[in-house]
Order: sequence, then structure tokens, then C-alpha cells
Amino acid sequence: MTFPYDSARQQLQAWQKDLDARGAQLEKVALEASRVQTRGADLSPADIAAIEKFARSKDAPNALKDLQRKVDAGQMSWRDIASGRAVHDPDVRRAMQTSMPSLKRAYTGIKEGQNLDEIIVAGQQRARPSRGDFDDDAPSDFTEDAF
Repeated sequence: MTFPYDSARQQLQAWQKDLDARGAQLEKVALEASRVQTRGADLSPADIAAIEKFARSKDAPNALKDLQRKVDAGQMSWRDIASGRAVHDPDVRRAMQTSMPSLKRAYTGIKEGQNLDEIIVAGQQRARPSRGDFDDDAPSDFTEDAF
């Protein structure tokens, strides 16, 4: 005679077996991921100094300045940020969302050996378009069309 709880117990055992198999797969993937060399390890001390110089400049975005304060406080390093180890920090996410295009241009310029002051000036020119660069027919951030 079969009792109703026998089928429930069999189902529970099947779920437990599936869960164990998925846990083993997760451990395998985590081990493989820990072996992957992340980006950012290639930052030289000069690269880090250049990043810090820009982050401390008056022209750096506020989000980048916030990150520099965290680096100065020892909460993280620029290597942590560049390698992705600090990606879960809300300030890192905010800085990356708001500053990514500028950071990519600056990093590329640094790697190409461009003068840091020239990189900063180029960034300022992009951030402050001249009056002639505006399209009067395009919606602005301050109109209903922008929402």
C-alpha cells in the first residue's frame, strides 16, 4: 500500500538531488571564475598617479571625486575599481554610469602616452559645448519631450 507522503518524499528527494547537482556546478564555476585574471592588473604606478591627479582636479566629475575620497580613506584602491573587484560599491556604479565615456577617453589617452593636462583640456571641451553646438529643435532635458 502506498501512502500519500511517499510520493511527496520522492519528489523532495529528487529536488534535493537537483539542488546538490546545481550546487556542485556553482562551486565549479566559482573556482573557474576565481582563476580568471581581471582587467586592471595592468595599471602601472604612473597610470594610477594620473588617474588620481585627474580625480583630484577641479574638473573631475563629482562621482569620480567621491571615489578618490574612498581611495584616500583606504576603503578601496584604483586597482580594485579598475579590475572590477569594487563593482558592487554604489559609488563605483554611479561613477561608472556617469563618467564611463570620459574615463574611457582619459584611460585611452593615458595608455597612448598623451599629456594628462591635454587630456583634461580635451575633456573640458567635450563637457562644455559652445552655443553653436546646440540643436534648437532637439528636446532639452528641461522639456516634456525629454521624459
